[in-house]
Amino acid sequence: MKTFYPKDLKTAEVQNLLQGAVTPRPIAFASTIDKAGNVNLSPFSFFNMFSANPPILVFSPSRRVRDNTTKHTLDNVLEVPEVVIHIVGFGRVEQMSLASTEYPKGINEFEKAGLTAVKSDLVAPPRVKEAAVALECKVNEVKALGTGGGAGNLVICEVIAIHINESIFDEKGAIDPFKLSPVARLGGSWYSRITPESLFQIPKPLSNLGIGVDQIPEVIRTSPILTGNNLGRLGNVMELPSEEEVRSFSDSEEIQEMRIRFKNDPESWLDHLHLRAKEELEAGNVDLAWKILLQYQ
Repeated sequence: MKTFYPKDLKTAEVQNLLQGAVTPRPIAFASTIDKAGNVNLSPFSFFNMFSANPPILVFSPSRRVRDNTTKHTLDNVLEVPEVVIHIVGFGRVEQMSLASTEYPKGINEFEKAGLTAVKSDLVAPPRVKEAAVALECKVNEVKALGTGGGAGNLVICEVIAIHINESIFDEKGAIDPFKLSPVARLGGSWYSRITPESLFQIPKPLSNLGIGVDQIPEVIRTSPILTGNNLGRLGNVMELPSEEEVRSFSDSEEIQEMRIRFKNDPESWLDHLHLRAKEELEAGNVDLAWKILLQYQ
């Protein structure tokens, strides 16, 4: 493993390493306004949600690394502490990227990007009509993290109005990630998007405690066949199948055939059990996987 120490690197090198490693990052497409009424629209991938009560979002328009100048978004929220943060879907990512162009102050990025500005309900900056999600916010605080090029400025925003296009809700009234189709930022010029192939779910009990990987028998825990994901899923159960359940499963046709097949080859028997358990784990059948694994006693 190669180790880097920020104190030994140029700021641009640190930035490139961190932006390449801390991914994917959600994107705040932020509209702001200055006291003269000049509107700005720009994306920021140093962004996330930090609280629901109060509802707090934070994004960071950093000082430019190359010349230590500040961005119009930062200047605007210091003058008019309000912002509308939009979540951008894949169908608008190129327009969002175009809005990141460093146009001179006074140039309207809504117009340059071909987006429609509509009046917000509670804040002065307009919102993007085409965005599926628009979050009107008041700015509670702007916290500067430094004065040099690359220093962040945490814009701590409290959400006071939430606009969501009804078309992205599912039948249960929750936001459907496929319909929202949000994009995220990686390093360099790379972005990512939501696709059926890129999403997966992990069952995680909130009120019950899993046994943990440390409680998995060593012969299973040290398996060269089972992955870290497999072990995590095995350790997420509250309890193991009972001895009676394991014995009952031993009488199944599959297990009986396997015992005969590997009667004189215990090492292959163990590997085969782990391979079969792996198949069931990746199919979501955790209880069955445990019954298979516990056949090796």
